[in-house]
Amino acid sequence: EVQLVESGGGLVQAGGSLTLACEVSGFTFGAYAIGWFRQASGKDREGLSSFNGRNGYTIYADSVRGRFTVSSDNAKNTIYLQMNNLKPEDTGVYFCAADRANWGGLGVMSYDYWGQGTQVTVSS
Repeated sequence: EVQLVESGGGLVQAGGSLTLACEVSGFTFGAYAIGWFRQASGKDREGLSSFNGRNGYTIYADSVRGRFTVSSDNAKNTIYLQMNNLKPEDTGVYFCAADRANWGGLGVMSYDYWGQGTQVTVSS
């Protein structure tokens, strides 16, 4: 079965950095696209990035481009989201997700499988 488990969330001061991890099982990098999303309290889930499993090409939302970076470790079946210069508006529950069609994108409906989420709180 496909499973995604996020970790690494926590409390950080504005301007600080945090790295999230998404450990996956049940599929192979190169088959599925992997996205990062977040959902702030009372708001819709927002797409942050999309990693193409076949070629590693990654797109980013305007709100995080230049601050957030996706990387992967295929041997560990893990994709990372390095978050720098965090802002209070980055606060939310962060999710990783997999798209079995490997098209990805920043839209929620493109993804078939989701992790449980990890809380990121950025204080001012």
